Amino acid sequence: MSGTPISSIRNLGPAMEGACINAGIPDAETLREIGADAAYGRLLAQGTKPHFIGYYVLHMALQGRPWNDCRGKEKEALRLRFDALVAEHTAQAPLSGIEAILDEIGVVDPGKKTR
Repeated sequence: MSGTPISSIRNLGPAMEGACINAGIPDAETLREIGADAAYGRLLAQGTKPHFIGYYVLHMALQGRPWNDCRGKEKEALRLRFDALVAEHTAQAPLSGIEAILDEIGVVDPGKKTR
């Protein structure tokens, strides 16, 4: 028996639902249980491109608030958490594609060995 679709949560549509399912978050109940930070971390680990608006929309959605309700100090605090999550997940990711090839021939800046 499957749970409630993620897209049933206000402000979360089919694209977010698909990304969550690909990241091992099958339903709204699981998303609510693990919370926005853990869910976004899974999305990043699965390959989702970091985007601050998507991160705070996820937070607002899980609180039942309008997506654009995040302002001021709350938004600043979420930005710090977002930046930390992105740094944590991109520091672990090896170079791939053209970046790996450029690194192999010595073109990539040594300070940018990870994404």
